[in-house]
Amino acid sequence: MRHPTRRAVLASAAGLPALSGLSRLASAQAPRRGGTLRISVDQAASVIHPLRTRVNPEHMIAELCYSNLTTLTTDMKPLPDLAESWSSNADFTEWTFKLHNGVRFSDGSPCTAKDVVATYGAILDPKTASPARSIVSVIKEAAAVDDETVLFRLHAPFVDLPATVAYNATRIIPAAIAHGDLSRLSRESIGTGPFKLVFYEPDRLIVVARNEHYFIPDQPYVDRIEIRVYPDPSAETSALLSGDNDLMVITAQSEFPRLKGVRGVDAMQVPSGQFLNVNMACDQKPFNDPRMRRALSLCIDREALVGFVALDAGKPGQDVPVNSIYQFYKKEPPKKQDIAEAKRLLAAAGYPDGIDLTLVASDNPGTRTQLAVAMREMAKPAGFRITVQTMPHAAYLDQVWKKGPFYIGIYNTQQTVDGVFTLLYTSDAAWNETRWNNPAFDKLVAEGRQTSDEAKRAEIYGKAQDMMYEETPSIIPIFFDLLGGKRSYVQGYGLHPRGHIFRFERTWLGEGAPKRS
Repeated sequence: MRHPTRRAVLASAAGLPALSGLSRLASAQAPRRGGTLRISVDQAASVIHPLRTRVNPEHMIAELCYSNLTTLTTDMKPLPDLAESWSSNADFTEWTFKLHNGVRFSDGSPCTAKDVVATYGAILDPKTASPARSIVSVIKEAAAVDDETVLFRLHAPFVDLPATVAYNATRIIPAAIAHGDLSRLSRESIGTGPFKLVFYEPDRLIVVARNEHYFIPDQPYVDRIEIRVYPDPSAETSALLSGDNDLMVITAQSEFPRLKGVRGVDAMQVPSGQFLNVNMACDQKPFNDPRMRRALSLCIDREALVGFVALDAGKPGQDVPVNSIYQFYKKEPPKKQDIAEAKRLLAAAGYPDGIDLTLVASDNPGTRTQLAVAMREMAKPAGFRITVQTMPHAAYLDQVWKKGPFYIGIYNTQQTVDGVFTLLYTSDAAWNETRWNNPAFDKLVAEGRQTSDEAKRAEIYGKAQDMMYEETPSIIPIFFDLLGGKRSYVQGYGLHPRGHIFRFERTWLGEGAPKRS
C-alpha cells in the first residue's frame, strides 16, 4: 500500500468525532446527566496500578480513572482519547501525537506531553514490571515537542502504533509520580479519566465519582459508579434481575439463559477474540517435545467443547490465538479429534504406557474447570491420565499464573495480531506463559511489525500462525462470544469485542431508572 494512502486513512481516523461503536447504539433518548450506576463484576480488582493491571475489573477501574492516548472502535480501529490526532513520517519510524488542549489530572494539575513521555519511560523501565513493556518495546524514545505534542522515535518501522497505545497498561500518569514513587498508584488514582476513585475495598466494593476536570465537556453523564464484586455467578445474575444492580459487564455462559426474555432486562452478546488456552511449559519435560503437545491437542473434540463449555456461544479454535475478529487472520484447517494418532505421538515422545499429568484450573471463570474436566475425559483413551486441580482465583494468580507447567488460561481480544503475539508468545512477551521461545517465530513477528505493505504483512503473519498451528505452544480449542446483561434503562452502553473497553463516561440512566442518592 502506498504511504500517502495509509497516511490519509490515519488522518481520517484521527479526525473522527469522539464516538466509538459503543455510542452508536440506537436510542430514542438524549443523554441525561446524574445518578448512580451500579455495576457488578465477577472477581476482585486487586491491582489498581494503571501500568500493571491484569484482569477485567482492574482494567475497568483503570479506564474509569485514567486515559490512554487512543482507544479502539468496535471494529478495532484507533480512536482519539487523550490524543486528538496523530501522524507518522514516511517510513513509520516516527509518530507524532497531538494532545487535547487544557487536560488536567483529577487533582487539578495540568497534563502535558511531559507526562506522556514520563509514563512511557516508566512503562519501558523493567523495574515497573508493566505488561505493556514488550508490547511498546518498539519505542526507542519519547520526546515532548511542546506541551501538547509528543514525538515517538522507534527502533524500527511500526504501522500499528496508534492501535498499540490503546493497550490497557499504557494509561497516562503524572510525571512527578513516574519519576518518583510509583507505588502510590497501588493505593490511589491520579489520572485524566472521566472518574476519580473515592472508595476501594477490592473484593467487595469500589466507588468512583465524576472527575470535574475531565477534558471532554458534559461527560461523564452519571455522577457516580459503584462496582460490586460477586464471586458467585448465580447471585450476580439474581442481583441484576431483581434490579439491585444495573449492569453485568460479564455474564457466565451458564447464567446467560436467565437473562433472555426477561422484561426490563437486555441480554447482550457479541463475537470476540476471547479464548481459553491450555498452557504447557515448552521449556521442560514432557512438554518440550512438540509430539507431546500435538498428541494432547489431537485428543480434543473442539465442536463438542463449544457446546459443553461455551454453551454454543462461541466457535472452535485451532491452537492459534487469532480468529476472524482480527485483521491478518489466516484460516487454518480444522483440527479433528484423532485418538489413534494421539497415541502414536505419545508413544513416539517416549510414553508408550501413557503419562500422568496435573492440570490446574482457577475457579474463575467456571469455564476453566469445565474445559479441564472435559480434557481429562477426552484424553483418557490416548493414554493421558490427567488429575484436575481447581483452586481459588487469587491463589492461582499468585502461585500458578506464569509459573506452572500445565494450566488453563483465559485472554480477551487484543488490539492487533501483533498485540496477541507480543503479549503472550514471543520470547520476550510480558506474559510468556508457554516459554515456547521460538527464534523463528520471534523473527516473523518482528518482521511483521516493520512491514507497512498489508499484503506482505498478511503473508508474514500467516506464516507465524502456521508455525503455531503445527508446533502447538498452547492448546486453544474455543473462542467465546462475550455475554453481558443490563437493565433496559441503561443507555449508551454495549459490549466491546476487546472485552477490556467499557466507555462508561458515555453511559447514562434513562427513563425508568431508580433514583439513588
